Amino acid sequence: MTSDAAMLSVALEEARKGFAEGGVPVGAALFGPDGRLLGRGRNRRVQDGDPSVHGETAAFRDAGRQPSYRGTTMVTTLSPCWYCSGLIRQFRIPRLVVGECRTFTGAHEWLAEAGVEVVVLDDPECAGLMTAFIAANPAVWNEDIGDEA
Repeated sequence: MTSDAAMLSVALEEARKGFAEGGVPVGAALFGPDGRLLGRGRNRRVQDGDPSVHGETAAFRDAGRQPSYRGTTMVTTLSPCWYCSGLIRQFRIPRLVVGECRTFTGAHEWLAEAGVEVVVLDDPECAGLMTAFIAANPAVWNEDIGDEA
């Protein structure tokens, strides 16, 4: 599985699960240099009552310890927040695929400025899930991104 669209489909499956569970519909997956899935996850802040479980952190945790993140790709349905972007920089994940950044700008540009290869796919399903969630749950969304309503 090496195409960006194929990798996004794994993250999107996680986002759909999160949406069905009543959580913030952000999914992510971490892939190795050979395209092998290392880990996957979704934002579970609402479900677990844990503000640190974002899609990217869940995928990172699911991947477990790696000797190196050189050549890996983090795929996320939404532009990563500062918290998740910090994780990407800390572990020098060199490539990021973003499903969409219309509903939340995130910090993908900061990552690009730091030398991370960033690919934004502008996927309509990713944007649709977030648009529906934000419209139905504005207070939960604002809490998730650390914003005040």
